[in-house]
Amino acid sequence: MTNESELETAPAARVESVAIFDTGPSGLMSRLQHALHGTPSLVPLIVLVASIAVFGALLGSKFFSSFALTLILQQVAIVGIVGAAQSLVILTAGIDLSVGAIMVLSSVVMGQFTFRYGIPPGISIVIGLACGAFVGFVNGWLIAMVKLPPFIVTLGVWQIALATNFLYSGNETIRAQDIETQAPILQFFGETVSFGGAVFTYGVFFFVLLVALLAYVLRHTAWGRHVYAVGDDLDAAELSGVNTKRILISVYVLSGLICAFAGWALIGRIGSVSPTSGQSANIESITAVVIGGISLFGGRGSILGMLFGALIVGVFSLGLRLMGADAQWTYLLIGALIIAAVAVDQWIRKVSA
Repeated sequence: MTNESELETAPAARVESVAIFDTGPSGLMSRLQHALHGTPSLVPLIVLVASIAVFGALLGSKFFSSFALTLILQQVAIVGIVGAAQSLVILTAGIDLSVGAIMVLSSVVMGQFTFRYGIPPGISIVIGLACGAFVGFVNGWLIAMVKLPPFIVTLGVWQIALATNFLYSGNETIRAQDIETQAPILQFFGETVSFGGAVFTYGVFFFVLLVALLAYVLRHTAWGRHVYAVGDDLDAAELSGVNTKRILISVYVLSGLICAFAGWALIGRIGSVSPTSGQSANIESITAVVIGGISLFGGRGSILGMLFGALIVGVFSLGLRLMGADAQWTYLLIGALIIAAVAVDQWIRKVSA
């Protein structure tokens, strides 16, 4: 039989044996890991602020002048617009190696339809935008419907678009003087607006507005939530009722359209229509996305982070140039940042493991 003392201690023993679950992160590093997992753009923001502070301390007013800071925005506007297109694709766990070729092909179509066929510039621009969206549709259809890998599809389309660009243009450049006199609207995004000593182009305004619009759409619309769901787990998204094929096609079409706008902005930036321009846009856009904290595995990150990533590249490029350093140092430091960004992404992803 059980005596009274055993009966008195039994409830306490049972209470002590109840499992206690961890209710949250403990420790500084764990809290930091969870914070970065919830806000991936925090890392590039910290790097951006630190790089501005370092170059500002080394260069003083030479770097902090309104002209220098707005020059950074002008330099990263094209890469940033293409980076926005690349961000949408990477959020779905894909990659688009054809973004630069789509951008240049669209700009060539705008110029050739205006000067070769005599079509009004406004209509030529619309045709160029439609061309970019169509190439994006081809990418999306092959990936979503034929189930081909994004890397292979966009690599092939990159080569096709690049060859089409040179064959169609005859490798000829439409001069800035001709555009200024006959079709100035093609240079619209290159026009400037001054505020004090700061000089902004319409391309910069378009870039910032595009980032703001996409940030809102991705966070506050069903389409945006579906994009994240497809990137996080395609099969789970499909089982939950998401039309994954339609989402993927729409993402690539929108990416192609944004790249076509980048082509229009490129004409304004360089003044001419050149089939050889923008050849490094593919790598530069991926660089901005990765440094901006968007996961290459899809499903996590933000367009705002891409903005910070593009600005980081711009700050490093201008800061090192003002210091008189060799241009190769820029590539070295950016390469190190890319590797560090991927390492941080892997560390952050362990939160959900």
